[in-house]
Amino acid sequence: MTKQKRKFILALLGIAILCISLAFVLLLPSRQASAELPSQSKRMNQSTIQNPDSMMEIPRYTIQRKGKQVIHTGYTVNFNPEWHIPNWVAYELTKEELEGDIPRAQNFEPDPQLSDCTPTTFDYSRSGYDRGHMAPAVNMKWSQQAMNESFYTSNICPQNHNLNSGVWQQLEERVNIWACSYGNIYVVCGPIMGEQYETIGRAKVAVPDAFFKVLLCHINGEWQAIGFYFKNEAGTRPLRSYARSIDTIEKMTGIDFFHLLDDNIEDKIEARYELEAWGM
Repeated sequence: MTKQKRKFILALLGIAILCISLAFVLLLPSRQASAELPSQSKRMNQSTIQNPDSMMEIPRYTIQRKGKQVIHTGYTVNFNPEWHIPNWVAYELTKEELEGDIPRAQNFEPDPQLSDCTPTTFDYSRSGYDRGHMAPAVNMKWSQQAMNESFYTSNICPQNHNLNSGVWQQLEERVNIWACSYGNIYVVCGPIMGEQYETIGRAKVAVPDAFFKVLLCHINGEWQAIGFYFKNEAGTRPLRSYARSIDTIEKMTGIDFFHLLDDNIEDKIEARYELEAWGM
């Protein structure tokens, strides 16, 4: 091989090495960025696993039912535009939320996100029924916005006064005790309608036949669930006499509660209730 050919080959090798080096430098950031994606995805998966109870309280229907769903600061409502009352209201109550000191709001207002179908407070005036909260105002003292939103008319139903100020309020107080004792509790409540029903006000707000409230709580290392059924009338029986299984309330309402639980756990705790576990 002549000296000239040797120089030419060495020059080609030099160019090849230079091109390979440049390519490596250019590709390195892309490799690093690609390497970051799995770790980000892994962190997201870990976050999901660490918070498996997220939105545990949100139910789903097993029947056809008209409803508009809105997430507010302290609760989620599924509102029926024909009845002008909620189908259900769901929320998680934590121990920390019980420590707020926001004063109780005074005035009920139409829900601005449901302005085409929520009634006014005047629809309840002189009706003979209370403006019965589903998500209680007393549980919203941790946030001014949550407190204000609890006074939207999408969060109330026409409720017998004796019921509202009696066993319904007693159950709200017990829910607070359970949330304080066990850290948090999941709550879903709402009306149960008959085939024919009374209406009130110019908006023709439907008057429920009854009300339900279902609860889910982790008590002493185990999931416990219980339901309650109240006719929309005066009644002063012991609170435990209104208790029902979740399965019973599901049959009354056509709603599947706490469906994010493992099916084996859900089937077990919704078929029965343990009054002793709830201290009743």
